[in-house]
Amino acid sequence: MTQKTQSLYDRIGGEEAVAGLVDHFYDRVLDDPELEPFFRYTPMEKLRSMQLEFFAAALDGPVKYTGQPIDYIHQGRGITTKHLTRFMGHLLMTIREFHPNEKEVDEMIQRISTYADDVLDGAPGDSE
Repeated sequence: MTQKTQSLYDRIGGEEAVAGLVDHFYDRVLDDPELEPFFRYTPMEKLRSMQLEFFAAALDGPVKYTGQPIDYIHQGRGITTKHLTRFMGHLLMTIREFHPNEKEVDEMIQRISTYADDVLDGAPGDSE
């Protein structure tokens, strides 16, 4: 299979690469004082496992996301555009550290960003 026909998941290194990305990403998020409270009582092992599944599926990996719908999971948690922007900033920095290929970085962020509206409480343009 050529690089042109490989899935994004395979091009970035498959399960091992996505698992490393998820672990490093959540280490960053948990170190952020504005985001850490959202995860304070979250069983992180389960969250990391679900995120590995979610990322793998979003990147065309051989995995099906089996978790709850994204909007349902985040409903009523008070997540604003400000929080999502910080979260996505950590994701972008993590992806860039792991994958310096800018085309793949852009493609990964684009795929994950399609779920942004499902994460926000209220209108996507809220100003908090």
